Amino acid sequence: MAEAEVYQGDQGLALQRKNSQDSGDIWSSLKKTLFVVGSTSIILVALRNSLTFHLQQFWGASGNFWQHQWDKILDTFGDDAYNLMVYGTTILSYIIYWAFGMLYVLMDLTQRPKFLRRYKIQPGTNEPVDNWKLTKCILWVNFNQIFIGTPVSALCYYVFSYRGYDTSRQLPTFHWVLFELIVYILVEEIGFYYFHRLFHHRLLYKHFHKMHHEWQSPMSVTAIYTHPVEHVLANLLPIFCGPLLMGSHIATMWLWISLATLNTLNSHSGYHLPFFPSPEAHDFHHLKFNQCYGVLGVLDLLHGTDDKFRASKCFSRHVMMLSFIPPREAYPDDEKAKSKQC
Repeated sequence: MAEAEVYQGDQGLALQRKNSQDSGDIWSSLKKTLFVVGSTSIILVALRNSLTFHLQQFWGASGNFWQHQWDKILDTFGDDAYNLMVYGTTILSYIIYWAFGMLYVLMDLTQRPKFLRRYKIQPGTNEPVDNWKLTKCILWVNFNQIFIGTPVSALCYYVFSYRGYDTSRQLPTFHWVLFELIVYILVEEIGFYYFHRLFHHRLLYKHFHKMHHEWQSPMSVTAIYTHPVEHVLANLLPIFCGPLLMGSHIATMWLWISLATLNTLNSHSGYHLPFFPSPEAHDFHHLKFNQCYGVLGVLDLLHGTDDKFRASKCFSRHVMMLSFIPPREAYPDDEKAKSKQC
């Protein structure tokens, strides 16, 4: 009886320690997140007078130019709101996806130019590329873009119309576009992180998200190689929610979709190129499966879902390289920590 009481006491003490440790980890992550967000805000505030002044000068000086280009688009293709939202959005995203995505794919298919192989995040992978696997990916992505993306854009038109959004020919001001882009980024981070993590749940993963993880070393065009249900909820919904929330001009939404498409292509490219945003975190996600679910990394830090990534050498390389030195040469692997490396 005494032994049972001692055992129960030990269990209770262990549980208290675990709860205390969990609370400490959450508070530690929260403090780190506040530090990151706070520091970034201070820097942006400090730079806003000079940075936004010069950008506003460019936008203002070029305002007639941009407006003229937009007017030409409307005069050529018409200014029907439905056509712009549905067909314009689909065609724009399709062109950007394949124009830039195939540039990366050609680098893997031809393994040329040779010097770019030094920028591979996972050296030696996709050498050679599995042509059948790539063909399957291309066909599936086209299905998602045309037969899933187009109806979703049509649905968005009716939702946007009900909510009300800017349909004027006049382009919005630079400051307003900048503010909206910041909102979009935050909304996407929240939507993508939680939907992405949801699809990693054991009850959903094998039915939906496992398909995307067939590529442990991703290539750019695998970005939306996903089950249609996941494509709608985890890819499209977080992208459209920001513009819907803000009631944005279609031109601002197109700018956002273009930037988001370029970002996801880069994140899945398998290359950490100079002067490009680092794709190390998402590449690590494909390698380890249960790390780095988000886009910005803020929610990963808050929830502790990037602990293995931060303990690996990949985290040291998770910076925008401002020189032509490949990240693996600038931050070489440690002999003692090879088991933790990418």
